[in-house]
Amino acid sequence: MDVNQDNNVQEIVDLIRNSDSEEALRDSLHDYHDRDIADALDELTADERKRLYQIIGPEWTGEVFSYVKYDIDTYIAEISISEAARIVEEMDSDDAVDLLEQIDDSVEEKLLAKMNDEFEEEIRLIQSYDEDELGSLMTTNYIKLNICYTIKQAMRELVKQSEDNDNIDMLYVVDSNDLYCGVVDLRDLIKARDSDKFVELVITSYPVLYDHEKISESLEKIKDYSENSLPVLDEKQHLLGVITSTDIIETVDEEISDDYAKLGGLSSEEDLHEPLFQSMKKRLPWLAALLVLGIGVSAVVGIFENVVKEIAIIVCFQSLVLDMAGNVGTQSLAVTIRVLMDEEVSAKDKLQLILKEVKVGFSNGLLLGVASFLFIGLYILLLKGYPAKFAFAVSACVGVALLTAMIVSSLVGTTVPIIFDKIHVDPAVASGPFITTINDLIAVISYYGLSWILLLNVLHM
Repeated sequence: MDVNQDNNVQEIVDLIRNSDSEEALRDSLHDYHDRDIADALDELTADERKRLYQIIGPEWTGEVFSYVKYDIDTYIAEISISEAARIVEEMDSDDAVDLLEQIDDSVEEKLLAKMNDEFEEEIRLIQSYDEDELGSLMTTNYIKLNICYTIKQAMRELVKQSEDNDNIDMLYVVDSNDLYCGVVDLRDLIKARDSDKFVELVITSYPVLYDHEKISESLEKIKDYSENSLPVLDEKQHLLGVITSTDIIETVDEEISDDYAKLGGLSSEEDLHEPLFQSMKKRLPWLAALLVLGIGVSAVVGIFENVVKEIAIIVCFQSLVLDMAGNVGTQSLAVTIRVLMDEEVSAKDKLQLILKEVKVGFSNGLLLGVASFLFIGLYILLLKGYPAKFAFAVSACVGVALLTAMIVSSLVGTTVPIIFDKIHVDPAVASGPFITTINDLIAVISYYGLSWILLLNVLHM
């Protein structure tokens, strides 16, 4: 929490604890965002929380609960099932689903049994979708109008439905069979005259989404249209719900967090509150695989033990070559994953990407290799006191190894995620540590191999 948010939370806690008048407390709380009230819950006792729920009522409590990220099961357990069901019923259906995912299954079933049939049906519909399908993100917080309405009927229905739904920028239009027809912009309806025909306000070309579409495959489409909400249909064109801009922002954030976690070889679900054993279990397979690869790198170094024994100074520059190879590979990996997010990218585009990354690796490697040759040669010559021939022979090994490692690392960092994508494995799984370790192996072979050939076998140093 930032300083202002922290101050708001403390002010809310003080208000709840020191206010004698329920009406005055309710009026004062209207000055704060529901998010701040949600954060304040953790600072209150169970009795103080229950008093707060009574004062602000189920609808407002539902809004507050939609911002609770942790401990919602604790708060639900503090109140009766009937009271909790009333609160959850006041939430948007997608927020209610998120809440139910955080509580025990037996409590969830008791809550659903206490809810009205229509809301329970909405919840179970959303829960029926896999978490990677768009249907799992949709909400029923929208205005639905019939295409046969007059302007007056549409306005009357808008006012009626807006009591329970605040997502009113776009009004969704269906026919008598609940088949999707299009949308009406709220501004167009407000400006319309009674003599106008409602059907003429309907925009039929508005973009739509389908319930079983994959989230990852639809994000670019959703972002491109930049609408506050988009309709979600089934294969028969029935309107099931909408996805709002808030859902989109949260989903993009989760996608970024997911890929970022995978780039580190971690689980996307891992967080501050996860038990120690669970975190260990998720990380251990990656670490074990990387350990095996790391042993392979060490074994390769062992093969060149005689090189190290004869020319010990070359060990000083091993980390330089390895680090640069790892950095280049990770950069190429990041660029490749971004390109692969576009589902329409062709095989030709992928080949062009590989060639481009290799060219970038070669160009950067050539510049840095020449710089390494000059500066490391001067360093060994002037500061270490070795002969010029020896100094620049070692720096030549470093420079050429650096060039080779950067070219190959660019190639590996690009081709590995493309291969993963081709075999339908998330390319982000080709994580930073995985690519880096492979590139370490390549860099070690390049560096010590060149040193063995040039310094021992060619120059006999």
